[in-house]
Amino acid sequence: MKSTREKIMQTLLAFPGSTINDLAEAVGINGISVRHHLTSLEADDLVTSTEKRHGVGRPHLVYAITDKGLEQFPTSYLRLSRKLLEQLKQHMTSGEIEGIFKNIGVEIAQSYSEEIKNKSLDERMILLKPVLMREGFIIDIKKNGQTYSLSSLSCPYYRIAPDHPEICAMDNALIQTFLNVPVIVEACLFKNADRCIYQIPITTNED
Repeated sequence: MKSTREKIMQTLLAFPGSTINDLAEAVGINGISVRHHLTSLEADDLVTSTEKRHGVGRPHLVYAITDKGLEQFPTSYLRLSRKLLEQLKQHMTSGEIEGIFKNIGVEIAQSYSEEIKNKSLDERMILLKPVLMREGFIIDIKKNGQTYSLSSLSCPYYRIAPDHPEICAMDNALIQTFLNVPVIVEACLFKNADRCIYQIPITTNED
């Protein structure tokens, strides 16, 4: 059985940028205990914290694994992913690679076709959140008038996407196909933003 410390580390590996409340919910312990473990992990230089401000109110701390912390996990999958993308770029254009990732995103969305069949946009938005969380994102969705704002507070590809931004096309295609409406990318974690933000207009003539 994994220790609480290991569970926190694994959660941060999957969900970088988690808050204490996020970790408490994921691990199944109270926030005070999580804070105690995080203090120990920070002292060992395995975890780092950053203040994040979103809108009005006090900033809050979000946590991520340090490079030293990442060394605690097998990294062969990361090296393999990078090598595969480097090989693809030697034989394909950026647009062609982006097309592959778009197709993957569409296929993931279409795997839920029965669940979302005949669903309204509001219903699809509710169903989309757990889908994206299973893919490794921490998601926040808000409805503002005639627009939905979907924020991704972390990226499961954060070690790869800065050098290979084509991978972002997969998530864009997944969201747009799942919702069956146009999606506007307003901000990106890898373009000087603290989160990815998608704006989804609420249409009156949904198919």
